[in-house]
Amino acid sequence: MKTYHFILCLLITGLLASCGSKQKPAAAPQPNITQVFNLTEGTLNTTMRLPAVLQPYQTVDLYAKVNGFIKTMAVDIGSHVSHGQLLMTLEAPEMIASLKQAQENLHSKEAVYRGSKANYDRLYKTSRTPGTISPNDLDMAHAQMSADSSNLLAARSAYQLATDLKNYLEVRAPFDGVISSRNVYKGAYVAPTDKNSNVPMLTLQEQTRLRLVVDVPEAATNYFANKDTIHFTVKTIPGKQFVAAVNRMAGALNTTSRSEQMQMDISNKNRELLPGMFAEVTLQLTNKQKTFIVPQTAVTGNSQRIFVIRVVNNKAQWVDVKKGRETTDSLEVYGALKPGDLLVNNATDQLKNGTVVNTK
Repeated sequence: MKTYHFILCLLITGLLASCGSKQKPAAAPQPNITQVFNLTEGTLNTTMRLPAVLQPYQTVDLYAKVNGFIKTMAVDIGSHVSHGQLLMTLEAPEMIASLKQAQENLHSKEAVYRGSKANYDRLYKTSRTPGTISPNDLDMAHAQMSADSSNLLAARSAYQLATDLKNYLEVRAPFDGVISSRNVYKGAYVAPTDKNSNVPMLTLQEQTRLRLVVDVPEAATNYFANKDTIHFTVKTIPGKQFVAAVNRMAGALNTTSRSEQMQMDISNKNRELLPGMFAEVTLQLTNKQKTFIVPQTAVTGNSQRIFVIRVVNNKAQWVDVKKGRETTDSLEVYGALKPGDLLVNNATDQLKNGTVVNTK
C-alpha cells in the first residue's frame, strides 16, 4: 500500500512540473541591416595654409664699376630716392688724366686729318688739268687721308670710352625706392666686384609695391590659375586679413622641393608691410571637374588595399580606390565607380566579398 502511494505522488509531482514549465517558442534571428547610399559626383572645397614671404617688387645691389675713392655720399639707410637721383660720387685722378689725354689725342688727330684732307682736295682739283699731277701722287694723298681718318675714328672711340668711364664715378638710382643697406662711407676705396669682394655699396628696394611669394606643393598646383584670389595674414598685424590676386606662376616645379612658385603683387603705399616679413597664405582648393565625394566612413582598407564596398544584387563587392583631398567628414575617391552605385556607408573589411547584404 505504501508503494502504491509513493508511485502516485511521483506521478502527481511530474504532472505539476510539466504544467509549470511550458516555454514560448524562440524568435527567428533577424538579419543585419546595412546602411547604404547612392554615389554621386560633386565638388569638394578644402583649405590649405602655406607659409609665404614678402619681397620687394624690385631690388638691386649697387657696386662700383671703376676703381676709386668715395668722394660724397648723398643718401643713408632709409633714404627715399627717385629714379636718376645722385646717390654718391667717386674720385679717380688717374681716370681724369686719361680723359684729358684722350681729349688731346682726339684734337691732334682731327688736325692731322684736316691737313691730309685739304692736301688731297687740292691735288684732286689740280689733277683735273691734264699733266699737272701724277696719278701716283694723287693715290698717295688719298691713302694718307684714309689713314688719318681711321686714326681720327680710333681717337674718338678712345675719348668716348674715357667719358663713359668718368660717368661711372657718379652712382644714380635706377628706380624709385628706399635705401635698405649701406656698407661704405666717405673716403672708402671701392673697386668693381669680383669673387673676393661681393658686398654691395648700397642696396635699393622698391617697397611701395611688394611680391608675395609662396611655394605650392605639387599635389595642389592643379587647383590654381592666374587672377585667383587668395588671403594672407602676417604676425605683426594680428587680426587683419589681406587680399591679393595671383599674378604669376612659375609653370614648372622646383626639382628639390617639388613645388611651383606663385607670386602676388601687393600694393604697399602706406608701407604697412615690410620686405622680408613672413606671411601665412590661405588657399581655397576647389576641383574644376566634378569627382566622387563619399563620407569618410565609406572608405576602409587593410595592409594590402584601400577600398569601398559596393552592393550589387544584395552582395558586397570590394572596389579599390585612391584617395584625393579630404575634409573632416568627406573625401574624394577615384576608382572603377559610376554615378548611382550603391555603397556601404560604414565600410569595414569584416564585410567580405560576396557576403549577402540586407540594405537600408
